[in-house]
Amino acid sequence: MTPGGPSPTTPIGEARRDVDVVVVGGGQAGLAVGYYLRRTDLSFCILDDQPGPGGAWRHGWDSLRLFSPARWSSLPGRLLSQRTETEYPHRDEVLEYLAWYEAHYALPVERPVRVGAVRREGVPRQAVHDEAVHNEVVRGEAGGWILETTRGIFTARAVVSATGTWARPLVPEVEGRDLFEGEQIHSSRYRAPAPYTGLRVLVVGGGNSGAQIMAEVAPVAEATWVTLERPRFLPDHVDGRVLFDQATQRYRARKEGRDPGPAYTLDDIVVVPPVFEARARGDLEAVRPFARFTPSGVVWADGREEEIDAVIWCTGFAPALDHLRPLDVVGSDGRVATEGTRAAAVAGLWLVGYGGWTGFASATLIGVGRTARATVDEIVAELNRAPGPERTNSPT
Repeated sequence: MTPGGPSPTTPIGEARRDVDVVVVGGGQAGLAVGYYLRRTDLSFCILDDQPGPGGAWRHGWDSLRLFSPARWSSLPGRLLSQRTETEYPHRDEVLEYLAWYEAHYALPVERPVRVGAVRREGVPRQAVHDEAVHNEVVRGEAGGWILETTRGIFTARAVVSATGTWARPLVPEVEGRDLFEGEQIHSSRYRAPAPYTGLRVLVVGGGNSGAQIMAEVAPVAEATWVTLERPRFLPDHVDGRVLFDQATQRYRARKEGRDPGPAYTLDDIVVVPPVFEARARGDLEAVRPFARFTPSGVVWADGREEEIDAVIWCTGFAPALDHLRPLDVVGSDGRVATEGTRAAAVAGLWLVGYGGWTGFASATLIGVGRTARATVDEIVAELNRAPGPERTNSPT
């Protein structure tokens, strides 16, 4: 789901759609929430703005692979390893798995639908944080959530935001960036190395995307890898499975009040085969950042100027939460304060799959199931406190 832009209006003659729960976003997090919602008596729908299944995986570069084995990279209910014989599946295999998963469980995904705004129906903006108002909504005594979309108005008693981060790529403010006349592209739009053949390219960013893209651009281009600090490579035997196991142990230690000790992190680079090969070639020697742009290139910290043809920004993402801004819940850090996955300031709103602040490992295929299940358990408990209004068009 890619929120943002002006709030759409209801198409003429289109009736409102009323359900118990609307899930905004049909990527891996939205599907995991849908898996658990389908096991309840609640009516629900999943709104996704993409033309087909797969969420952010639709936009990964051509050679992108998981850095966890398939048996450790699955949504609840069905293993990815049951759909592929590849140990470390590539992007297209993950896309096929997500499409199959959606169809197998008959999840009610509607697409393409863009959600422009989420509001409280009939509730003044200054009252959306009022617990008494929410209780009236749950009891069916007041209007619930209203979602303004490109396919009309949807109303619900609960909303789950699962829009991820792909739609909000981050590019740092560097002096002169707007003056640079060469190509600038974020990793979210990068597809393959061929267009950079023979060009002078900077790959900026020291994480896994920076390392993997540098690994395939370096053989065809005059490429330089730019990172804030010296890149940290994990030991060659450590992959996503080991990271998840270790993170799980640390999570349990913190809950039990024990010292979790040092750990590898997802900020460290997993040495997948292309990275291993590039490092062996000497293609992954990184330099520290340049000071500013010029129209034709960059100026390095020592004052040296260099002409550059293209910059590939591998500098991360922010949560895609523009659809929630009418609720005054998005903080200056771009996040929504949560208690688990529940929005702290507004009852009846949950956020799933954005990273550690919305649940342990919730931005991963294997991790999102845990937070999705906890979220649905909370929704059921919340909405079952009192019967809601009769629904006439359950999509389940």
